[in-house]
Amino acid sequence: MLHEFFSQVLASLARNKLRTLLTMAGIGWGVASIVLIVAMGDGFREGQRNSTRSLGENLVIVFNGRTELQAGGQRAGRFVRLTYQDVEDLRREAYLLRLVVAELRGMVPAGSPFHSGTFETNGVEPDFFAIRTIPLAAGRYFHAADEREARRVCILGHNVRKQLFAGRPHVLGATIQIGGLPFTVVGLMADKNQNSSYSGRDVEKILVPYRTMARDFPPKDTWYQAGYLSNLLYTPKSLAEWEEAQRQVRRILGRNHRFDPRDEGAVRMWDTVEGARMVDRIFTSMTAFLGAIALVTLTLGGVGVMNIMLVSVSERTREIGIRKALGATRSRILADFFMEGMLLALASGAAGWLASWGLAAVVNRLPLPEMFAGLPVNAQTTMLAFASLLVVAVLSSVLPAWRAASLTPVEALRYER
Repeated sequence: MLHEFFSQVLASLARNKLRTLLTMAGIGWGVASIVLIVAMGDGFREGQRNSTRSLGENLVIVFNGRTELQAGGQRAGRFVRLTYQDVEDLRREAYLLRLVVAELRGMVPAGSPFHSGTFETNGVEPDFFAIRTIPLAAGRYFHAADEREARRVCILGHNVRKQLFAGRPHVLGATIQIGGLPFTVVGLMADKNQNSSYSGRDVEKILVPYRTMARDFPPKDTWYQAGYLSNLLYTPKSLAEWEEAQRQVRRILGRNHRFDPRDEGAVRMWDTVEGARMVDRIFTSMTAFLGAIALVTLTLGGVGVMNIMLVSVSERTREIGIRKALGATRSRILADFFMEGMLLALASGAAGWLASWGLAAVVNRLPLPEMFAGLPVNAQTTMLAFASLLVVAVLSSVLPAWRAASLTPVEALRYER
């Protein structure tokens, strides 16, 4: 019975070779288009996330700002300077935050026994390394004791190390001069790609404990007073409540500095969570639009399958009549033609999926740009493609199968081409 079914399918396809090949190509291309378009969207989305992770995941940087609204009897246009007291208040009161870190920056000359230069030097707390992505090639991050005792220890950026030591070994544990003071190198940053930053690339920086920076190298700007910060950083405890966490931060800072929490200019925020979600929405919309175009292509292929099957019904009308006269039931004829159309559509779709998977595998082995993570053909993408294919296959097979099953034996036997 199965052999007879496949013989009928092959005979039907052989009678319409060109049309069959074009239809199969259309369905295969439609499935491949869906797979590749969704994979491309996923690749760009993951590439953007990887770029954001090079700075830090789910990170918010809060900068000094200037008020734009009047509040509490204060005029608009006031400068707002973040302080270490803000950091302590946020840690104590903002229960939706996971970590809060102070940062103080300045340009400081540094030198080794071999070379010297002026580098951005950042005073950071130990939790800084739990928020920011700072991979180490050797050594360690700062300990709580380094911060508490304001020790003169430092971590060198990859490019800083190259400039000061010019490729020489045994840098870890060496003593360098920063601002004329001796510092011990306890960590060496690994080289890394960084497409986003808020004060320059990490590989160009020297990191020291925050209290050491505030004591030894306070910024020389006229606005600076003891306790002022260049910026602070935080991460929310939950991504589901990141917006409420941001409002919580603005309320506490607004109270401390007497500005309206709705005044977005008073403290400027770079919210990577919000940015990542916006990028996700953009790529999702783009993928949906292009996927709809691919679905149209797949639908046109389904129309081709339906036309082939209708022609097949027409060409096999007498055969249908003979089979019915010999006892074939209406449901058997319906099932045979339905399965024939489904087989043609699914075989074409499977070929298209295999072609797209092979192309994606080749692309993923090539050197890829930083903002593109390749073409991930995952289970979700495959299910979407085959779900679309299944719907098209069913719709394209029903009408021809129904027409074949509806023929009466007398009408079919009297048919002449």
